[in-house]
Amino acid sequence: MEKLKLYIKESYYELLNKVTWPTWESLFATTRVVIIATLIFTILVFIMSLLSNKLMDIVYSI
Repeated sequence: MEKLKLYIKESYYELLNKVTWPTWESLFATTRVVIIATLIFTILVFIMSLLSNKLMDIVYSI
C-alpha cells in the first residue's frame, strides 16, 4: 500500500513540476492546424469518393 501512495505522490509531483505544458496560444495554434488539416483531408476523401462512385457507375453501365 505504501508503494501505491509513493507512486501517486511522485506522479503528482512530476505532473506539477516536471511536465512542460503548452501555453494557451500554442495550444490554440496547434488546434487550428489540426482542424484545418482534418477539414482538408475530409474534403479530399469526399471528392475521391464521388469520383470513384462516378467511375464505378460508368464501368457498370457498360
